[in-house]
Amino acid sequence: MTEKVNYYATGKRKNSIAKVRLIPGEGKIIVNQKDFKEYFNREALTTMIMEPLKLTSTDGAYDVVAQLLGGGITGQAGALRHGISKALLEINGEYRAVLKREGFLTRDSRIKERKKYGLKKARKKPQFSKR
Repeated sequence: MTEKVNYYATGKRKNSIAKVRLIPGEGKIIVNQKDFKEYFNREALTTMIMEPLKLTSTDGAYDVVAQLLGGGITGQAGALRHGISKALLEINGEYRAVLKREGFLTRDSRIKERKKYGLKKARKKPQFSKR
């Protein structure tokens, strides 16, 4: 009996974390126990998620099972793309050059700036009154 091999990686963006498992299969993507097209109902997000798989031409070879936590829908899509890219590296290290050139392996480190005292938000100041 041959056991199926799982390739595991974690992707992050903003406040979102994606725990991604790639399993040899026929190309299904399940996110939080739902089909990913049902979970991400915007076409731009679904194409963004599929980019690393299409780039490495493995879109029909592996099933993606992902658990997404935190953040908004766009951040979760970015985290999922990052996680899929990192998991593809575990399968074949030769994908690194292709994925790195597109920027899929770089963690998008932009986060919300903290609020400062004396200000209304991170940079917004209270209205100035001369008199």
